Amino acid sequence: MDTKSSLSERDIITKYILPAIEQSGWNKQTQIREEVTFTAGRIFVKGKKTKRGEKKRADIILYYKSNIPVAVVEAKDNTHTVGAGMQQALEYAGTLDIPVAISSNGDGFVIQYRKNCGSQGTDGKAIVSENADLEHFPTPDELWDCYKTIQRTCFKRGRRYISLFLLL
Repeated sequence: MDTKSSLSERDIITKYILPAIEQSGWNKQTQIREEVTFTAGRIFVKGKKTKRGEKKRADIILYYKSNIPVAVVEAKDNTHTVGAGMQQALEYAGTLDIPVAISSNGDGFVIQYRKNCGSQGTDGKAIVSENADLEHFPTPDELWDCYKTIQRTCFKRGRRYISLFLLL
C-alpha cells in the first residue's frame, strides 16, 4: 500500500481534498471545477517571432452558483507543507478576483481570506487566515457570505460596477 507521501498531487486531490470538499456540502457536478485553465499564457515577442508562455491552471475552483467563483484551491503533493501552494493560490485568486485562496497537501487546509472577508474573530476583527483539518472545510454558505461581504464593501465605496449579489 502506498504511503501518503508517495502519492502524486493528482492522487492527493482525488483521495483527500475532493472528499473533504464534498463532505462540507459542495456539489461535485455544479460547484466544483478541476484543472481550470484561465489564461493561455503570456505572449513573448522577439523580432518577428512570437511565443506563448505557460498556461495558468488552477487545481480546483469552487463556485457558489454558475459563474460565481468563491474560492480557488491549490494542491501540492504530501512531500510539501500544507501551505506550500498558498502563494500560487493567492496569485490565481488575485488574477481571477476570487475572495478566498486555499492551499492543501491532503493533511488539512490553509485558508486565506482576501480583502478582509473572513468571519469575525473574538476580537471583532475579520479573520484573515486560518487552518482547517480535512473534516472542517468551509461550506458553500460560509464562502458565499465572504463573497457577499466583499461585494457590499465595493458597492459602499462607490466602485463603478454592479454587485452580482444584488442581481441574484
